[in-house]
Amino acid sequence: MSAPQFVPISPVAQLRSYTSPPRRTDPWTKDRPSEIEARQPHDDRLGVTGPDPGYALTMASRYAGKLLLQPGGDAKESDVLRGAAEIAMKRAALIGRAPILADVTVALTVWGFLDATPAAELLRLRRRMFEGVHHIAPHYPLLRELADAVPADVLLRHPGAIKQLHARDWRACFSESAVEQLG
Repeated sequence: MSAPQFVPISPVAQLRSYTSPPRRTDPWTKDRPSEIEARQPHDDRLGVTGPDPGYALTMASRYAGKLLLQPGGDAKESDVLRGAAEIAMKRAALIGRAPILADVTVALTVWGFLDATPAAELLRLRRRMFEGVHHIAPHYPLLRELADAVPADVLLRHPGAIKQLHARDWRACFSESAVEQLG
């Protein structure tokens, strides 16, 4: 690193330059106790990992007070925002990036929280699916179920295409198991 110009340098001083450390001849091996030798586990309810997923919670909070909740029995806003953040985390991880506001918008669009007149069946489904999910510790399986209710092939579409799909037939935005829960 060079010295500032106001620092005096002796005219007879040896100038130093960078030298690399000696090359290591032995190969690197996984010999530390903390090294993970197996691959990332894949199983039901483990989710999809991605960079900085918690930022979806910040993005979801921007919709506080702006949701079109139906009077008389719709999901609570805190549950909706937490559930939408979970779906946004999944969408962002599938794409391979951190969550952005468009991911939260997609989640809210799929569930009809940006629609002034959602279908009665969708209201029933979202009331059941979103109930109490803002309490993450006891309701983590419900959050996973909520995120898994929207298939990856839907989440990977353009937000405009998802909005059109929801307007055409909201059931097409969900997995068969989620729609079957309507009874």
